[in-house]
Amino acid sequence: MSLHRLAASFFALISTLAFSTGSVVAQTTVTSERPASFTLGNGLQVVVIPDHRTPVVTQMIWYKVGSADETPGKSGLAHFLEHLMFKGTSKHPAGEFSQTVLRVGGNENAFTSTDYTGYFQRVPREQLGTMMEFEADRMTGLILKDENVLPERDVVLEEFNMRVANNPDARLTEQIMAALYLNHPYGRPVIGWHQEIEKLDREDALAFYKRFYAPNNAILVIAGDVDAKDIRPMVEKNFGEIPAQPAIPAQRVRPQEPVPAAPRTVTLSDPRVEQTGLRRYYLVPSSATAAAGEGPALDVLAQLMGGGANSYLYRALVIDHPLAISAGAGYQGTSLDPTQFSISVSPKPGVEFSQIEQVIDKVISDVGQNTARAEDLERVKTQLIAEAIYAQDNQATLARWYGGALTTGLSIDDIRSWPDRIRAVTAEQVRDAAKKWLEKNRSVTGYLIKDPTPKREEKRS
Repeated sequence: MSLHRLAASFFALISTLAFSTGSVVAQTTVTSERPASFTLGNGLQVVVIPDHRTPVVTQMIWYKVGSADETPGKSGLAHFLEHLMFKGTSKHPAGEFSQTVLRVGGNENAFTSTDYTGYFQRVPREQLGTMMEFEADRMTGLILKDENVLPERDVVLEEFNMRVANNPDARLTEQIMAALYLNHPYGRPVIGWHQEIEKLDREDALAFYKRFYAPNNAILVIAGDVDAKDIRPMVEKNFGEIPAQPAIPAQRVRPQEPVPAAPRTVTLSDPRVEQTGLRRYYLVPSSATAAAGEGPALDVLAQLMGGGANSYLYRALVIDHPLAISAGAGYQGTSLDPTQFSISVSPKPGVEFSQIEQVIDKVISDVGQNTARAEDLERVKTQLIAEAIYAQDNQATLARWYGGALTTGLSIDDIRSWPDRIRAVTAEQVRDAAKKWLEKNRSVTGYLIKDPTPKREEKRS
């Protein structure tokens, strides 16, 4: 997908640094300078993150719209528009923006998720004004013609074929998400369903663009060798005259999930499978929707159960019972609406899924009935806090850190105090989170198996 590909490594980072709401406590862990923040009269929120170690700046603009905000029947539209945002304006024809970034020795990219779409450039600090002018221009000045829209749709369809249709693991994830979300649009894949992507057109893209791309639906994050007092006049000059879009609601309201009533399973068989796999997703609250303390407890629970060779699942499945070659768990906390707690296991050849599930269920039962040992709890909290500290060593990572959290309902204080809330998590909170949220009725279990026949459709039960 060249410059416009999905930033998979970024989403892994955001998953690791999942932030949680709750009371703000003393900020004893975050050592980076506190970002400055201000909002223009048209609603554009601006966050400035100083980092004076090198004469480099990262500009990111985050639009608070993603695949979960698409019109039903037009899945993939947010991602399609992300591609089309590089097609030029009347002021700057297609290719000029990207060529300018390359000419000054910078780099750029874009990404689409369920809750946001983002665009960024990393350039020498003296080029920030130029980058800002380009970005402000395409906020409202995009020009689309069929001769560049239709070929780009073919590019997206090819990306679908490469990343999903020809990737059994990705297809399993697609099917699990569709089964986990019965009513919420998180069940739609970010890239879209193939039969809907191929019908997207210029009018669909322009209508979506005009509906959601506006200063009052965006966050501009500037990180690097800059000072907030110098940034505001620059932002006012470039973005200040762009009118707000009054039709954009202050809060995004989406269809929500009913109370889960039964566990579900998905089996995907494909002749290209080289490694069978078992994956289980639980529907759990996100950082933005969790009660006070629950988000950090889920973060700690995921690390305790599946974060490395000392985790409970790894010990049980790889070391104590030689049933698997790998086992892990994760909590995708950065999400506007209820999200996923995942368990992933790669069984050894000849091992039945039922054997794996028995061990998983026992680990979950033990964690939900007994408090974790003090040394285990301290170890995983130290690991999580260390990761947050290391993230502060990279200006682009910091920009992603703040942008991803702010677009999903959190605040600067929530972000900066997250390590302290991790430190405050108790063994009782972890036990209660496991008992409450890792309940079988809230889950979808996916099985990836090798099919010796050339073609076979996945089955859902």
